[in-house]
Parts: sequence; C-alpha cells; structure tokens
Amino acid sequence: MSKQTDWVDSAKPHLRLRLEFGLFFIAAPVLIAVLFPPNWMFPSLFTFTAIGIMLLHFTPGFAWAELRYNWRNWSWREVIVFALAMTIVCAALVMVTRPEAAFFLLRHRPEFLVVIWLAYPIMSALPQELLFRSLFFRRYHVILPNGRAAYLLNAALFSLAHLMYWSWIVAIMTFAGGLLFTWAYRRRGSFFYAVLLHAIAGNIIFAAGLGIYFYSGNVQRPF
Repeated sequence: MSKQTDWVDSAKPHLRLRLEFGLFFIAAPVLIAVLFPPNWMFPSLFTFTAIGIMLLHFTPGFAWAELRYNWRNWSWREVIVFALAMTIVCAALVMVTRPEAAFFLLRHRPEFLVVIWLAYPIMSALPQELLFRSLFFRRYHVILPNGRAAYLLNAALFSLAHLMYWSWIVAIMTFAGGLLFTWAYRRRGSFFYAVLLHAIAGNIIFAAGLGIYFYSGNVQRPF
C-alpha cells in the first residue's frame, strides 16, 4: 500500500468529523435561526440537544463518569465575585437598554422567577454544557486548533447557537460566557464548575430582566 493511500485512509475519519462538526455546530444553528418560526424554536432545540447527547454517548473513549472529574476544583470566593460582577453588569445593561424590564420578574412575578431558577440549571445550563464543552472538546479534539484558538472557536460557535434570538446583546453575552465556561471546563478540568457558572449567569440574567432578550416570543428577525 502506498504512502498516499495510507494518508487518504487516515484522513477519512477527520473528514467525517469535520463534516459532522460543521453540520452540528454551524449549519443547524443557522438553519434554525433563519428558517424556523419562533414557535418551532424549542422543539428544534430539543431535537438538536438530543442528537448532541447521542453523539457524545457514542464518542469513542467517552464515559459519563468523567463528568464528575475535578468537580470540586473551584472556590466560593470565585463564585461570589463572579455572581456580584454578573449582577452589576446585567443591572447596568438592562437599565441602559430596557429600563422598563429591569428586575421585572423579581418585582412582579417572584414565584415564576423561582421556577426559572430551579429549572434553568437542569433544563438549559446542563445540556448546553454537555454539547458545547464535553461534546465539543471530547469528540472533535483531533480537528480543533491548538491553545487559545480552540477557546475562541468554542465561544464563537456558542454565540452562533444563540443566533435565533437575533440580538447583539445575546451574541456578546454568550461569546463572553463561552470563554468563561470553556476556561472552567478546560483549565479547571471541571464540567460541574462550567455548569455552575452557566447556571448562575443564566439565573442572574433572568432576575435582572435581560431574559427579555432570550425569549422566543420577542424574536424579531432583521429580514
């Protein structure tokens, strides 16, 4: 067998991974944002998430038990500082962009806010971290760029996954969040820490009133 044939055979798995990666992390979010009506958003996301979890489950070498690795590799000081900073940023942002929505649920529907706080970590933060941290880095590590470029790519695709909201605020916040959650997952080696920070960020967003930008009923496409 020639060296050229060996190279072609070894490149085939990488080509399949690149195609799968592009379809899942680029094509699917763009199609959902551009073609699907807002009331199809959550069924589409549910299907997207289910496919991603199946891909993760069948990733060679992956075991669900590894999600427990380094679960305690974080500090309360970091969490408190992050929560305070997130609260200040979200409060300032909502007061500048949508002051009428500032702390709306906290002031008018505190019982609904509690439901969101209880559901968001499990129903949103956890599955998103499975897809954009575990699946992203475990299944596709051989085709990812090295070092910081992988972090930036992850954050950019995490932001792209929220294109469906058609909001520059959502785009910036999810890009910044993607960088932070990736740092927790990669540098700290803690999937739990990534989920924890994601859950705190999401709950503060809804408490501050920025959830108005993450509500499908408010989506207005620019075309």
